[in-house]
Amino acid sequence: MSYDKITLVINTFNSEDKIQQCLNSINSKTKIIIIENSNNQNFKDQIEKKYSNVNCILTGQNLGYAKGNNLGLSKVRSEYALILNPDAYLENSTLDRLLYSANNFKDFAIIGPAKQNEYSNLDLNKKEQDIFQVNSLKGFAMFLNLKQFKEIGFFDENFFIYLEEIDLCKRLKKNNKKIFLDKKLIIHHIGGSSHNENINFEMELSRNWHWMWSIFYFNKKHYGYFNSIVKISRNFFSALLKSIFYFLIFKKSKQKIYFQRLSGMFNSIIGKESWYRPKL
Repeated sequence: MSYDKITLVINTFNSEDKIQQCLNSINSKTKIIIIENSNNQNFKDQIEKKYSNVNCILTGQNLGYAKGNNLGLSKVRSEYALILNPDAYLENSTLDRLLYSANNFKDFAIIGPAKQNEYSNLDLNKKEQDIFQVNSLKGFAMFLNLKQFKEIGFFDENFFIYLEEIDLCKRLKKNNKKIFLDKKLIIHHIGGSSHNENINFEMELSRNWHWMWSIFYFNKKHYGYFNSIVKISRNFFSALLKSIFYFLIFKKSKQKIYFQRLSGMFNSIIGKESWYRPKL
């Protein structure tokens, strides 16, 4: 089967230890665009030398999920694109299944694998059809029908990490676009982290900051400013009380995490951009 209708877009940040399994799982005739959020020339040289179907673009800075994937998608010239996390990998049948679904559901906007966090095996067994419509899906693996995005564009680049795929799905549904999950589409997602302890903590601080920033921004965008204040008030007071508690019992690392949540939320409330970056 010809796979020239599909281009893979993989957005990475210091993912040398994870991406090998991902790339090894992809058919060597399928074009791959890697957006590496650094200036790691050695990574680019090694990857492009080992995999002739890879074009690795160095950004020189960490663009985040939304902007990095948008950059990759802007380079795609095929009909479809598969956005894939570097810690995910395919089965031998995955690309064939994607092309089969694309051929049978020509007006789809996004198709994703059905085994996602919000769907248990029991939930999936209740679905009579292998492919069914949903309101949103996870961002680790998204198969895009690019012509469906001409009107609304791709990801909102105000997001750095978190909720950008939910925001995209919400905008698609508002424009009567179709999002599917496929029970027979298998894409494995490893997740987790293999950085050293210091880097892991910096990443944890960054994740907590951006999680709270994104929650408020998402709600403000879709439900209005004052409704967002009400929606996040519980999160705010929870983070505040925990930050004070861990400060009083001298748990400095825990206190920092909840302070980051407060900081991310405060910056979002006052309209500042998602500026925080991990100190690596």
